[in-house]
Amino acid sequence: MKKILTPILAASLIASGMGFTPLAAQSRSDQGEARKEMRAGNVLSLREIERRVLPTMRGAEYLGPAYDSTAMAYRLKFIRNGKVMFVDVDARTGRVLSRTR
Repeated sequence: MKKILTPILAASLIASGMGFTPLAAQSRSDQGEARKEMRAGNVLSLREIERRVLPTMRGAEYLGPAYDSTAMAYRLKFIRNGKVMFVDVDARTGRVLSRTR
């Protein structure tokens, strides 16, 4: 019953206009926005952001980036000794906004 209910619920939400944007689609949208802003000269490239931040994270494995088009910020994800860490960076200036440890 649960397997049937989920598709029915999803279909009814979409039909009612209360659908959701899948995370993968949102991610592609933010990536496109990052490229557009970089071409316009409004933000630094991901490569430039990584060039500045990665050397400061010695001993941590870099897992990858995410871009938030609303905040115009990159979030770089790392793991060290089993603990996940995030470094938020202003995409316009390259300034580190926050670090979680």
